[in-house]
Amino acid sequence: MENKTNIALVTGSGRGIGRSIALELARRGHDLIINYSRSKGPAEEVCHLIEAAGRKAMPYQADVSDPSAVEEMFKSVSKEMGTVDVLVNNAGITRDNLLIRMKNEQWHEVLQSNLSSVYYCTREAVKKMIKQKWGRIVNLASVVALIGNPGQVNYVASKAGIIGLTKSVAREYASKGITVNAIAPGFISTEMTDALPENARNALLSQVPAGRPGTPEDIAKLAGFLASADSSYITGQVIAIDGGMTMCS
Repeated sequence: MENKTNIALVTGSGRGIGRSIALELARRGHDLIINYSRSKGPAEEVCHLIEAAGRKAMPYQADVSDPSAVEEMFKSVSKEMGTVDVLVNNAGITRDNLLIRMKNEQWHEVLQSNLSSVYYCTREAVKKMIKQKWGRIVNLASVVALIGNPGQVNYVASKAGIIGLTKSVAREYASKGITVNAIAPGFISTEMTDALPENARNALLSQVPAGRPGTPEDIAKLAGFLASADSSYITGQVIAIDGGMTMCS
């Protein structure tokens, strides 16, 4: 696969960490499918940046929590761009609340958006990866899946589920040249964390030995490596990028 231009699909890649991963993959020579659910403008902007750097990019609107939409996306991408060689499952949402106050809808929506979407996209991608005996799947989990977090039982459960899914799929397809790994980001500076009250930010930073938040680019660099041929003997791993936040857990 080293001599082939790999096609990478990054879900939820119009903004934040997904955007940075898409740009890093383009820098490494991949052509991109930029999946988005609602943010068409930002997704198109990412495509323009990728094309300006000399790579191909295709925006694609799909709700990846809908299995029929995922199936249609992979069919369309196959016709327009070719086989997806690299899948990055990044899309996700939060609907925070304490357990006793959480509505059933908040639980189901987060599990469907964050965990079921990974299952649907991975299932479609693996079908073609098996045939070519090569593939890279990178799933975005979270350090809260390793340590828990009050007020996020739905989000934590979804991210812990991603870790279990990662390890199981890695075992199923390692012999087919397909690697499956998870990245567990810690306190990363994004639009969401930047909007936190100062006291909440300080409380989070106090748990980070590095003394600073990470950046989306920190996540993107690891994702780029895990998507490459150089990572062929790494599979089923969960790698925390957290400034040391979970080193003792």
